[in-house]
Amino acid sequence: MMPQTIDTLIEARWVIPIEPKGVTLEHHALAVDGGRIVALLPIEEARSRFSPGKRVSLMQHVLLPGLVNLHTHAAMTLLRGYADDMALMDWLKQRIWPAEARHLSSDFVRDGTLLACAEMLRGGITCFNDMYFYPEAAAQAVHRMGMRAALGMVVVEFPSGYAADAEDYLAKGLAARDALRDEPLISFCMAPHAPYTITDRTFERIATLANQLELPIHIHVHETLTEIDESIRQYGLRPLARLNQLGLLGPGLIAVHAVHLDAGEIDLLALQGCNIAHCPSSNMKLASGIAPVAKLRQQGVRIGLGSDSAASNNRLDLFREMNHAALLAKVSSNDATAVNAHEALAMATLDGAMALGLEERIGSLVAGKAADLCAVRLDDPLLAPCFDPASHLVYVAGREHVSHVWVAGEARVSDGKLLAMDAAELLDTADLWHNRIII
Repeated sequence: MMPQTIDTLIEARWVIPIEPKGVTLEHHALAVDGGRIVALLPIEEARSRFSPGKRVSLMQHVLLPGLVNLHTHAAMTLLRGYADDMALMDWLKQRIWPAEARHLSSDFVRDGTLLACAEMLRGGITCFNDMYFYPEAAAQAVHRMGMRAALGMVVVEFPSGYAADAEDYLAKGLAARDALRDEPLISFCMAPHAPYTITDRTFERIATLANQLELPIHIHVHETLTEIDESIRQYGLRPLARLNQLGLLGPGLIAVHAVHLDAGEIDLLALQGCNIAHCPSSNMKLASGIAPVAKLRQQGVRIGLGSDSAASNNRLDLFREMNHAALLAKVSSNDATAVNAHEALAMATLDGAMALGLEERIGSLVAGKAADLCAVRLDDPLLAPCFDPASHLVYVAGREHVSHVWVAGEARVSDGKLLAMDAAELLDTADLWHNRIII
């Protein structure tokens, strides 16, 4: 039998496919053609079965699915370090919202998202779930960098440089979705900012649209105790109870942070099939608290990982989020077995994809899925010796060890170098905005 012609054969020392769970394969190859995974099989078998246009040998590497950043505000990368060491509401009201009032524009969003995409791709992230203004400008950056994104149709009640009121936000978000519906790497979410910035009437409209359009709802919820106290004072309900009453809870809900949950709320999230976007580094930095990840997982709640913005983290780095998520789950539950390495890797890949409704396309190395991939090089004395590659990815290696990244089979990072955009151009863009913002 003649070998099958394919675009690319990637051979690796180790492969962690995520599906099936907890598996690490040795000396396997991934066959890619037309942007999709054709097969995952032992290297010698792959060499006899396939005739690739290009062969990539990664004999000191781990190959795994591209990481999925389940929550960020990409354009806010231009505000990295602008407002550090502040409580959340002071951070928002005294620094972030005033800076956005002065500088928010489509150019700000395009340039900030370019910088964010570069950082994420270099760190093995191939898909991100964004919540910010001017989604069409963000899409320009995503398209240039060749990345996958779920763009939020952001909604708040107050005016900004982007929209006048909730109806205007919704109208502009829906128009962006219509304009970009044929872009293969772009999907959309409804993105109401938080319960404390959205009225009941707007929430009812969002619930209707999400149901009609089959879109996830991406929202900050139960991030701080103050948020909960204010909700009880204003509505007589905790935020999650209010969202449930308004019909927003369900398998399409992506609840960001979800730090302060009681036992009944954990049960409710599990019963409704909701998803959590866990952002451990941001939660620590803003002193929001530690999400009850071990208890949520015990009840079967799906948890993906998010970086939050570079203004509150200050890195768009899912390797650090995996590490922090695993360690915080252990120490907060007094259980060293809570969130093992394979589980943390699933949180950073397939669980995030499932929350976005993209599990048929991305999140694991399964034939038929898009070839969104990253490779991590482990032949560094600082990482030696390696007894378990999965453990190494979560507890030892960092984003600086990511060597190769592909999105839909197209190389986006090679030997640690970003291919879509020159570093000097990115630095010039960052300097331009730094000089504007600092004045």
